[in-house]
Amino acid sequence: QVQLVESGGGLVQAGGSLRLSCVVSGRTFRGFSMGWFRQAPGKERELVAGIDWSGGGTYYADSVKGRFTISRDNAKLTVYLQMSSLKLEDTAVYFCAAGGGPTYYRRPDDFTSWGQGTQVTVSS
Repeated sequence: QVQLVESGGGLVQAGGSLRLSCVVSGRTFRGFSMGWFRQAPGKERELVAGIDWSGGGTYYADSVKGRFTISRDNAKLTVYLQMSSLKLEDTAVYFCAAGGGPTYYRRPDDFTSWGQGTQVTVSS
């Protein structure tokens, strides 16, 4: 059973940066895609970014393109989300997710396991 543990959330001023990390265990990390979701109060969970098994293919929601970067280090069993130019509307709980296969990472249904989440709060 795969386990995902996120870290790196916190309080940041608008325009600032944060880097989220997610360490994966219980599954062959190189064998599947990874992603980051977020859920703001009263809103549905949305896929923010996805990455294939090699790191060569990525996906970003329009709302974060040019500001967020997803990456992975297969040797460290870790996926990252570098967030820059943060906006108030980026405030949410961010969840790391593991995909069902190596190359599907562009749709919410491509992901089958989630971590517990880490809070990101952007203040004015």
